[in-house]
Amino acid sequence: MSAPLSADTETFAPPAPPRPGSLSDLATYRRLHAESLANPDKFWPEQIAEFHWFKQPDHAFTGKGPEARWFPGGRANLAFNALDRHILAGRGDTLALIWESEAVAADRQPREVRRYTYTQLRDEVVRLASALSALGVQSGDRVTIYLPIVPELPIAMLACAWLGAAHNVVFAGFPSQALLDRIEDSGSHVVITADGGWRNGKVVPLKPILDEALNRTALVRHVVVLRHTGSPIELRAGRDHLWSELVASGDPAHPPAQVPSGHPSFLMYTSGSTGKPKGIAHGTAGYLVHTGLTARHAFDLHPGDVVWCTADPAWITGHTYTVYGPLLAGATTVIYEGILSSPDWDRAWDIIARHRPQVLYTTPTLVRAWIRHGETGLRQRDLSSLRLLASVGEPIGPSVWRWFREVVGAGRTPVVDTWWQTEAGAAMIFPFPYATPAKPGSASLPFFGVQPALVGADGREVVGAGSGQLVIKSPWPGMLLGIWNNPQRYRATYWETIPGFFLTGDTARRDADGYFWVLGRADDVIKVNGHRLGTAEIEGAIVAHASVAESAVVGVPDEQVGEAVLAFVVLKSGYEADDTTRAAIVREIETQVGKLARPREIRFLESLPKNRSGKILRRLLREYAITGKVSGDVSTLDDSTALPPAAPSA
Repeated sequence: MSAPLSADTETFAPPAPPRPGSLSDLATYRRLHAESLANPDKFWPEQIAEFHWFKQPDHAFTGKGPEARWFPGGRANLAFNALDRHILAGRGDTLALIWESEAVAADRQPREVRRYTYTQLRDEVVRLASALSALGVQSGDRVTIYLPIVPELPIAMLACAWLGAAHNVVFAGFPSQALLDRIEDSGSHVVITADGGWRNGKVVPLKPILDEALNRTALVRHVVVLRHTGSPIELRAGRDHLWSELVASGDPAHPPAQVPSGHPSFLMYTSGSTGKPKGIAHGTAGYLVHTGLTARHAFDLHPGDVVWCTADPAWITGHTYTVYGPLLAGATTVIYEGILSSPDWDRAWDIIARHRPQVLYTTPTLVRAWIRHGETGLRQRDLSSLRLLASVGEPIGPSVWRWFREVVGAGRTPVVDTWWQTEAGAAMIFPFPYATPAKPGSASLPFFGVQPALVGADGREVVGAGSGQLVIKSPWPGMLLGIWNNPQRYRATYWETIPGFFLTGDTARRDADGYFWVLGRADDVIKVNGHRLGTAEIEGAIVAHASVAESAVVGVPDEQVGEAVLAFVVLKSGYEADDTTRAAIVREIETQVGKLARPREIRFLESLPKNRSGKILRRLLREYAITGKVSGDVSTLDDSTALPPAAPSA
């Protein structure tokens, strides 16, 4: 451990890079980052030279704000770059994908493992692309994909990209109405699904849910159905086609679409404040470059490396770093079908010991779950293949960061804490693992071409150290094209609140070294006696206590102070949910955040309500705290027993 860069936290010096070619000098990073902003037309041509272009771009980008477009004049294909580029370089026999099913035998070995080389994966992709083309799918169309986490999911994504069709992957836990909303908004005439998927030892039906949705629309002309679980399904003549029969006649020589740089590559629907999901549209060339370069720089991925990103490809992290990023880097991506508590919480360590990834990219939520369930199983497995750990999805508290490094990483791996979001396309702020001194809890410094800034409550940009709303000052390569079918909503949501800046919706602070500390969503605040308290800061203080595995904080109405802090806490095994523990947690909060943040009440739970991507559902907690029950759509709730049936009103 090196001396701190500044006084507010300890700093971990980056380890020596494992091989040549890794950026390993902070001064070099700062020079390159400055150049990427000051002279993009000089900086980017060298950076993009490793990718395959059917036609080279004319410029780095044109336009500004919501009209900015990256690498105009160029033509490329995302799937060709992810597959054929490596085959042409002589790496066709390199493993591209390892898939493991959830079901295990008595000896804990998975009942099914499938492996694909780059050549094998490419053949599967192009055969499906040819079959989809025969169904009428053309460049510019949208295809909805509603599949479990099986190899056919990335194959379907890549097949769409091969044709220049935008894929719209819908989470395989969504009910029929959510699925229907996304099919109709995207204008998909073709849907790819399966009979069902396995989750926690049970079959989750998919085709019946799709049928229910399609009973309410005449938009969809063709449905491609994968046989996976063997559960009974109905096939409608003329509309429904079995995957196996369709691809049998596919042409492995079907040519890739040579699409313009700004051509839509995929839609990703996110929750909106109005309740209607918004379809975030991403382009081709900018997403390709941003994803490919961050896979190399954030995770130091080289051809032949093995990486395991625990994210479902139905979410943006899975799109970018389970599927596209590893394949653009020529690496091997590990994909797991089920949940990581099946058959128990040692499943993750079994996967690492079995498939030997060098990189593990996961969420703080999962890390906290591993902390809670103990280290015995972890220490019984060989995790020595890991050389880099990474975090995504929410701020990672310093104590969780340290446990991740010291226990999972055996005290030798860098921890790459990444900040980005669906709209960003790929990682925006992160430490270069072998160049950036790491501060536990800080996402650290921006990637090339990314210019974050802070705006205070007065609407002015914060200069130097300070805090405020996190905004982006200039276009970046992976930026979204817009909101599908709603350009005005795009401008109003992201560009017009603070004119001249892209509004991320997060709050952050910047320290004296220029490091960014993301504090959470701007609307995740509790106003106590007129003072705004960030929930992430309070939760971080709670989790810092040795007894706590996880926490979530919400604000509830209070006549005296406006809103009161209510904390939900999950304890580690061996600790008692008693007054002594409560008092100790309160002292930790008062020490780190101040007495204003003292919770009116601390409630202990066995687990926190989360959706299937691991995000804590604070809306449910707040409703539960106020009314003692939960209503509305809870279809994405991962564990229906996370909240007891009733609670006293707060």
